[in-house]
Parts: sequence; structure tokens; C-alpha cells
Amino acid sequence: MKLITAIIQPHALQAVTDSLREYGVSGLTITEVAGYGRQGGHTEVYRGAEYTIDTIPKIKVEVLAENADESAIIDLVLAASRSGCIGDGKIWTTDVGTVVRVRTGERNADAV
Repeated sequence: MKLITAIIQPHALQAVTDSLREYGVSGLTITEVAGYGRQGGHTEVYRGAEYTIDTIPKIKVEVLAENADESAIIDLVLAASRSGCIGDGKIWTTDVGTVVRVRTGERNADAV
């Protein structure tokens, strides 16, 4: 099992979820997060005063998938979220030892 985590731009969320749903992903978790990478923060002006925002709002999408689906899901998220601009985000995977569906007690592939 793999936990596929993607940090994406908020405007790419609908395209990513649509492509994952079309592929057959039955569940995912979405979290609003903030951070920075190479783009750093940015400067804004409010009522004539300039101030720096150190973090940028992003969306974290997490998908629990079988090992065989890892590459396809990564490719789908990449295609749906890539704009070619700095700050598009990151995707990474983590090995998952055991998955248990709380309601039924099913484990691993049956729990997904």
C-alpha cells in the first residue's frame, strides 16, 4: 500500500479530483495548508502599507492506493495540476504498513 501525498495550487483542486474520480479512486483526503518552497513568500499592499506574507496557501491531497496504482495516480495528479509556473507543488509517496477500515475491521486492500 502507498500513501500518495500531493501539495498543489488551490485552483488545480477540481481538475485533480475529477481526474482521480474518473480513474476510479474511491476516496481521498483534502486539507488546506500553507507553506513555501523556492518561490518563498510574497509582498502585498493593504491600505497603503506594504507587508510580506511568508507562506502561500496550498491544498494537500492524500490518496491511499495499492502499489500497482501508484505510478498512474502520480501521473494523473501531475497532469491535472501542472501549470509550468513556480509553486505548482510536490508529490511524494510513503509506504503504508497496515490499513484498517474502522467500521468493518477490513484490512489492507479490502479497506481501501
